[in-house]
Amino acid sequence: MYQQRLETMDRESLYLLQLKRLKDTIRHIKDNNKFYWNKIGMPEPEDIESLDDLKRLPFLTKDDLREGYPFKYTCAPRESFVRFHMSSGTTGTPIVNFYTVSDVEQWSEIMARCLSCAGVTSRDVVQITPSFGLFNGGFGFHYGCERIGCMVVPIGAGRSMLQLELMKTMGTTVICAIASYPLRLIEVAKEEGFDFMKDTKLRIGIFGAEVWSDEVRKRIENIMGIDTYDIIGMTETGGVGLGIDCKFKCGIHVWEDHYIVEIVDPNTGEVLPDGEEGEMVVTTLTREGLPLIRYRTRDITRIVSRERCECGRTHLRVDRIKGRTDDMLKVKGVNFYPSQIESILMRHKEVGNEYQIVIDEVKGKTKVKIILEVKDFSRVANGELKEHLMTHLYDFLGFRMDLELVPEGTLPRRPGKAQRVVDLRKEKKDSGG
Repeated sequence: MYQQRLETMDRESLYLLQLKRLKDTIRHIKDNNKFYWNKIGMPEPEDIESLDDLKRLPFLTKDDLREGYPFKYTCAPRESFVRFHMSSGTTGTPIVNFYTVSDVEQWSEIMARCLSCAGVTSRDVVQITPSFGLFNGGFGFHYGCERIGCMVVPIGAGRSMLQLELMKTMGTTVICAIASYPLRLIEVAKEEGFDFMKDTKLRIGIFGAEVWSDEVRKRIENIMGIDTYDIIGMTETGGVGLGIDCKFKCGIHVWEDHYIVEIVDPNTGEVLPDGEEGEMVVTTLTREGLPLIRYRTRDITRIVSRERCECGRTHLRVDRIKGRTDDMLKVKGVNFYPSQIESILMRHKEVGNEYQIVIDEVKGKTKVKIILEVKDFSRVANGELKEHLMTHLYDFLGFRMDLELVPEGTLPRRPGKAQRVVDLRKEKKDSGG
């Protein structure tokens, strides 16, 4: 472990540390941003007698931060900021987070913990494929690697051929990426006759920034010959590194000495008991530039356990992110997430790595079609695969949707996160159609 004492402290000590740091955070907001302090109800630090008192404070939302762009919620002098990062969203007012020297140190610490939790050591060669820019991913991995002392291959995003070449020549043992990028690398490797198991020394993959199913995880692990880890975090919380799963894969450890996590009902805001699925709400305990009080992440998950994990860590574990509240699709009265569709599709070895869910409205009726790439199209297209998939999808959804099988390479490959849903209803509305 990177910080064994902190990562394995008993629950009572952890609780007391969280309580102290929560009071310190509220004091920091009060002393540095009266607008923000008023926004959260003007709580006095002394009024916080237990962590349950956090429930009395209002939520902070993405819309709040967008409306406050760029400096309205910052809580440190502007001259103390050493950098900022911006959310990866492409529409509307962006969300930015400003970092002090202390914030960069905090980020480095939690990223080193995450890397260590995944088994990374100073002997590893880590290839960082997220971009180094306004998106926080590349820098976060880099800071963690510096703390551990491993060699970094800071290639950033894209250039898949070069990615493979460097993996081979530099002896890369760990790859960090957004969750859909390994699938692209697998495609390129297949075209080039590149074998991950023979041509590289890869042993670990750390992936995040997107929802990825257990079925995709197994596919990546089997083809690349690696052990994968699911890392979470976002620009608002200080970047990637909020938590990661350990080798036992029994939930994502959240670093509770830096964050308080609540799970709430997305509709009512009521805090839910452990084990119930809802929206993750995060309060930061050690951030200076942009501390967060009860920030609604929109991520859907549940608290798996607060008991000591087999790995020895005592920090709570949340389930892998199922989706986001705004990712949920509702068709014919049925609510579902794209990741649930992915789980059904990727169970079949004949299925390729790419698919799209296309939603349209025709004559007042909602139509859903899945465009699915398949391997060996000429053989599979007229076989039983389509019938099997249609049956499984119907069993899950309770209604029939169209399924179009296409050859591998048909769907467009776009840089960055994969586009799994195309909602033509929104496009028509936006265009006035």
